[in-house]
Amino acid sequence: MAQSRTTDRRDLDGTLATPADQPIRAEAATAISPAPLAQAIAELVGTFALIYVGVMVLVAGAPTLFQNGTKDLVAVALAHGLTIGVMVSATMQISGGQLNPAVTIGLATARQVPITQAGINLVAQLVGGTLGGWAAKASLGGASIKDGIPALGEGIGTGRGILIEAILTFFLVFVVFGTGVDRRFGARLGGMAIGFTVALDILAGGPLTAAAMNPARWLGPAIIQGAYPDTAVYLVGPVIGGVIAALVWSFALLERRTG
Repeated sequence: MAQSRTTDRRDLDGTLATPADQPIRAEAATAISPAPLAQAIAELVGTFALIYVGVMVLVAGAPTLFQNGTKDLVAVALAHGLTIGVMVSATMQISGGQLNPAVTIGLATARQVPITQAGINLVAQLVGGTLGGWAAKASLGGASIKDGIPALGEGIGTGRGILIEAILTFFLVFVVFGTGVDRRFGARLGGMAIGFTVALDILAGGPLTAAAMNPARWLGPAIIQGAYPDTAVYLVGPVIGGVIAALVWSFALLERRTG
């Protein structure tokens, strides 16, 4: 029985398999891997949920969450963190619960996701984010969702914004690898760990950059509102942080088998 578990582990993780294992691994992956369309749908729905809840809590919840112009960061952090936690958990066995272009690019960089599937997932995430922004605006009767679009805080320039977003996303993708990719963890509670990371990042960086950590979180509502504040910060910063975290895990931390 132990031998069977060891074989399965090698078979399902190309980065851990030896060349001799590759034909077996490919056959096993073909047999159990969800279809590309199923993965895309999971990514679309999960990203849709994140953007919808994120915009709604910031716009619809403004009268109760904002006092004297100050956001209740705990409420905002919990809304985003809980949404990510449950949606990653729900989609992890289908698509890996990526729900974030920065995560997908990081996984592709570390060769944990095939390039073709990564491209499909990216499109699904951006479509889901845009639909989430549209649904939020429709739910609010067409009111402005500008306050639901991540933007830089007062006195934060583009360079600092990119740095902050890169660091916060590094933490997020680092936890994704540690709890969702590294098989020593088992991934059973990975979704909630990832959600907690989103929440703590918002508590730390929310007042500075809104702690988007996710290009789709910014782009979806931005497209629907027709406003694109601080574009470079939210497209470049998360990708840099995600790639660096992926490289750290790929070259230094992921378990590798020999022989």
